[in-house]
Amino acid sequence: MALVRKGALSVRATVLPRLAMPACARRGGTTLGYEPMPTALPSPRASLFPRTAWFDRRTPAALSAAPKQRGDARARGRHAYQDIIDGLLREVPGISPKYFYDQKGSELFTQITEVPEYYPTRTEHALMVGHGPDIARAIGKGGVVIELGAGSCEKARGLCRLLQPFYFIGIDISADYLQDGVARLRADLPGLDARAVGGDITRGVQLPADLPQTHRLVFYPGSSIGNFDPPQAVELLTHMRELAGANGGLLIGIDLPKDTAVLEAAYDDAAGVTAAFNRNILSHVNRLIQADFDPQQWQHRAFFNTATSRIEMHLEARTPQRVRWAGGGRDFAAGERIHTENSYKYTVPVFSKMLAQAGFSQPQAWTDERGWYAMVHART
Repeated sequence: MALVRKGALSVRATVLPRLAMPACARRGGTTLGYEPMPTALPSPRASLFPRTAWFDRRTPAALSAAPKQRGDARARGRHAYQDIIDGLLREVPGISPKYFYDQKGSELFTQITEVPEYYPTRTEHALMVGHGPDIARAIGKGGVVIELGAGSCEKARGLCRLLQPFYFIGIDISADYLQDGVARLRADLPGLDARAVGGDITRGVQLPADLPQTHRLVFYPGSSIGNFDPPQAVELLTHMRELAGANGGLLIGIDLPKDTAVLEAAYDDAAGVTAAFNRNILSHVNRLIQADFDPQQWQHRAFFNTATSRIEMHLEARTPQRVRWAGGGRDFAAGERIHTENSYKYTVPVFSKMLAQAGFSQPQAWTDERGWYAMVHART
């Protein structure tokens, strides 16, 4: 049973038995696909340009790096190239939301959290302040905190003050942005062994070898789990269970269903920050695959899909576009969309079932007074 706390109110939510999962869940196993829901007609000339092999355009200085670093960089480059191309050449094109987060994208997302329409960050913060002592008692002090998608590490700061861990590991795809955040955290909390690990959580991450194997807490705030389709989310949760190890746990934020107008405003703010964030993914893709997208020729679109209980974000071509990249390209018709993000809104009972499928147990949830958001703790 999952215990849900909302102010003084406690509600019981039934958790179904754990279901079997593939042994090679996406980190360290197969790579999860990004399968956006068809919402636009494909261009009749979608495959005008053939695909060719990835090639290395790095400078001689970069190529003189250590062999392992060179091999790792090439592998990441090949994966990113193929991942992006595969998405762009689908019948309904899409780009994985992980490519939002270059340096500029990370900065823009921080700005999003400050616009008045975007409630999740403020609601989560208020929830953590109001229920922080109860959450800390449920988790216990000391041990290791591992934050996925750590970014600036601002959320980890408050949690680390509560839990007083011995170690903090921040993991983020935007390594430069993460390094700055970990440095600030280390300065603010002397005695905390804080480290940065650059990596893509959807492909598996390797933790420092000297990290204790027990009493680990995986921290995944911000409701980012909603960016994955449900089967992919369960696979990611399974990987989190593996990172937490024996006698570990997970503390995760989820955005709950609510009024459609509130949801849509949060993903299409009046100041246009989310629109700039969405278009910036094209600038990042331009660098990753040597493409020539013109971000200003794409319109930001965001809406709530009631059938799937998710916000969808798209980029819509303002005019016919011919986009080229290293080794290929595609034509886009005016009005054709590239699907860039989903954000699923789960109820606590539904999410508790997903946790059980991933191998977690004893889920406990705390919600804000409006019932808009929840922090969920579960054990391995």
